[in-house]
Amino acid sequence: MKLTFSEEFDTLDVSAWGPGTRWIAHTPWSGDFGGARFGNPGKNSPFSIDSGVLRIEATRDEVGNWRSGLLASVDTKGAGFSQQYGYFEMRARLPEGAGVWPAFWLIGKDRSKATAEIDVLEFYGDKPGAYSSVVHVWHKNGKHYSKGNRNAVFADASPADFHTYGVKIDAEFIRIYFNRKLMWKTPTQPEHRQPMYVLLNLALVDGPTNLLTPDPSHMFVDYVRAYATDP
Repeated sequence: MKLTFSEEFDTLDVSAWGPGTRWIAHTPWSGDFGGARFGNPGKNSPFSIDSGVLRIEATRDEVGNWRSGLLASVDTKGAGFSQQYGYFEMRARLPEGAGVWPAFWLIGKDRSKATAEIDVLEFYGDKPGAYSSVVHVWHKNGKHYSKGNRNAVFADASPADFHTYGVKIDAEFIRIYFNRKLMWKTPTQPEHRQPMYVLLNLALVDGPTNLLTPDPSHMFVDYVRAYATDP
């Protein structure tokens, strides 16, 4: 496969909403979700770089509200990196503890009739034995398609160590990988046959569990890469 996107986190090119930066610090369509606000770069930024590794920090601010971080690879106008089909991968270490909710996911650029979503990784820190992968189609008329799997990989491996989390998309199947080993696959829906863009974040569950969340909590990301099928 041909490398088409490589974020090695030697530096971090991010702005709150764009344009012109590789990443923005909010979801392009609405901004925030979950139990923590997503912070902007600059003062009190949730992002830092050390030796080619991104650190996203979740912590309480001076009045007790949680603040954390998200990166999206397109801005509010759709400018930035997206790709139809191929393989997308993140190498990361995940935090453990009640309330933490790190994720690596893709969203289809065309949301006019439905939102196509692939949650490559959703990890709940109070359930450290496995992580979830879910394929969604959120239709404008309220219908919802969902197929998912719990990937029980952490019996012999720790989420706090570096692992790769990947997805390969083609016209027939969406395949989920852990450390480049196939976990499961599901048929590709018509809504997923379009360019998809990348998001990664350290969110918190919006509920009483975040009263027990370790402060601070950290997610570490070594790289995010995408590959296209080389004809």
